[in-house]
This record gives sequence, C-alpha cells and structure tokens, in this order.
Amino acid sequence: MKCTELQNSFSLYKISHLNISMARGKPCPEQLDLSIPMLDIFNSNSNLVINDIDYRNYGILDGIPECKKMFSYITGLKEENIIVYGNSSLSIMASLLDKSMIHGVNGGIPFSKQSHIKWLCPVPGYDRHFTICEALGIEMINIPMHEDGPDMDLIEEYIKDPEVKGIWCVPKYSNPTGNTYSDEVIRRFARLKPAASDFRIYWDLAYLPQSTFDGNYEPLLNIYDECVKNNNEDIVYIFTSTSKMTFPGSGVAMLGASPTNLKDIKNTLKYQTIGYDKLNQYRHALFLKDEKTIREHMNKHAAILKPKFDLVLDIFEKEIKDIARWSKPKGGYFISLYVKNASEVVKTCKELGVTLTDVGSAYPYHKDPDNEHIRICPSYPSLGELKTASEVICLAVKMAYNK
Repeated sequence: MKCTELQNSFSLYKISHLNISMARGKPCPEQLDLSIPMLDIFNSNSNLVINDIDYRNYGILDGIPECKKMFSYITGLKEENIIVYGNSSLSIMASLLDKSMIHGVNGGIPFSKQSHIKWLCPVPGYDRHFTICEALGIEMINIPMHEDGPDMDLIEEYIKDPEVKGIWCVPKYSNPTGNTYSDEVIRRFARLKPAASDFRIYWDLAYLPQSTFDGNYEPLLNIYDECVKNNNEDIVYIFTSTSKMTFPGSGVAMLGASPTNLKDIKNTLKYQTIGYDKLNQYRHALFLKDEKTIREHMNKHAAILKPKFDLVLDIFEKEIKDIARWSKPKGGYFISLYVKNASEVVKTCKELGVTLTDVGSAYPYHKDPDNEHIRICPSYPSLGELKTASEVICLAVKMAYNK
C-alpha cells in the first residue's frame, strides 16, 4: 500500500472518532454472564451453618474445606497444601514479597536487611509482576522466553548468585505470549538448586483452568509433585484464582505450598486477618462443584473467546504477514505482536481511538530493548469493535514500517 493510500485510510479512521480499548485482558460481559446463576445460590433461607461452623462469622483462617476441594480439582494439589484468600492472587504475591522484605522467608534474613536483591523475569512477561518488584526496589533481570518456556540454561546460571531470590512464572498460556511450559522445562524448574536458600519460584497459574479455544483441556505437569520427587518442595509458591472463571472483582484466590512454607506464611497471615469471605468461598465451591462442571464452564468461555482470537489472527495474516510476526496461542487472553517501531504503532492507534497496552509494559522498567513488542488483548471488545481495532492496528503497523 502506497503512503498516500495509508494517509487516506488514516484520515478516514480519524474522523470516525473511535473509542476502543484493548489495553487489558478482561473478560467481556458475555463471559461474566456465564456466572450470573452463582448469584442465586444463596437467599435468606439458605443454610450457612456447615458442620456446626457458621460461615457468616469470623474464623477459618486458611479457607473453608469446600473451597480447598474446588481448588484441588483445578490445580491437582492436595487440599492440605492450599490456603484460600480473597479475590486476588496478585495481592497474595505482593503480600508474600512484602513479608519476605520485612520478615524473611522461613526464618531467613529479611530481604530488606540483605545487601542486594535480584529477581528473574521471563520476557515478554506480566507487567503487574514487574511492578511489584519495582515498587520494592528489587533488581529485575530479563530472561528470554522460548516457545516451551523461559531460557532454563540462563536461569540455572543466574541462580548460582545468592542475591537472586526468585522468578516470576506464568506457565500456561503465558501473559502475554500465550506460550505453555513444556514438561521438561517444568522438571528443570523442580530440580533447581539455587545458592540462596530463600529463593522461591512464584508459579502463577492465572490461566490454568482454561480450555483451548477449541474446547479441549491441556493438562500442565504438576510442578509441586515434581518438586516432591526431587526433595525440593519448599522452592515453589503456587497461585491461582477464579478471576478468569467467574467474576474478576468478586472471585476467590489461593496459594499452594509445602507444609513448611504454609506454616511460615500462616505465622504472618494470622495477624492480617481473622478469615476471608467464607460466603463467597462457599458460593464458588457450590457453583464450580467438580471437575466436570469446571470443564463445561470453561468450554463456554472458550466458545466466546475463539471467534475473537480467530478474527484478529486472520486479519493479521491478511494484512501484515510480510512485515510483522505474532504468537498464535491455543488459549489464554493475549497475542504478542512484534513489529518495527512498536511505540510509533501504539501512538498512531491511540490517535485513531484504539487504546493498546503501552510499549515496554511487558518488560521490567517498561523498557523493551528492541521497541518491537505489543500486547494484543482481544477478549473484551465486541467482534465488530475488534474487527475495526485490528484493521487500525494493521494500518499503524504499515505506516510505521514505511517511515
């Protein structure tokens, strides 16, 4: 397409006054509607005293048994290895790092009293993970992501440094590439022997329950079981939530860990709360009652997401296949688009009324070393909006390429 044709297309979109946001991977209203029946589970006649325990009252610090069982179905962890919290797994991660800074890990020296703290960050990765480290002054180190997971050779080299205290991982449908870690990568994680005894893998299973867009379920190798085989179960913290299953703002989240880690965590948790929202935990457990129900529910999500991802990928293939590349995820919420001069692409899209995630967000310190990565979030807009937004993105990519 000639520069004059590009400029004419730009002018037409400019006068359209678009207002489409693809900045975050949010479930769309149709997905949220799938869980509306959960709101009818309780009424004023509901029995909320279970096994002589009143779920309306204080107590049960680590979560009700029914919700632990639900998360056991989802993660494959034993119920005794689970603590159920409030709605956000991200807040659990932030709280654990705060605890590590102030109190240390399992009786170790607090991070704040050690000379220097470093953290490994697979890139492109999840921006909110990196923000936690940045807020706490933890140095972040980029680890390249491959199709089967992060560069394990590099990780195994870096953990020889006792200042390296952890790594962020999103092992299934990773944010933002959509990659899933292979069995061998997970086994290598489970075998890690870091120089720092207070090193922890932060294993974020944000998209674990999701089906593929075709409605199949791809199991992920259970890292905790692999760690146990290697007498290494203390090395990992495991997180997930119902944010991509029910209501992101009103779900439940969990931490999975070894008995030693759980004991350490409960020692600080006990002065933070007397117990989380047991009614919401119980409501979720009754709604997502078993593995069959969970799979059927997640297949409904997949049926809503599939045409959106197909649409974006088809338009990219038609319009920019010779000047850009992108990931082709089987599930999850994101596509990673790699282009020339990504910051210019995002700027042009914003000028035309299509909001994308800021360039650099998927990297520590917001610095994309190649200025090439854009996180595409197809889940929230309608199909009509998505078609328009994808065409705008392609126009912006062509304009940046031809400059």
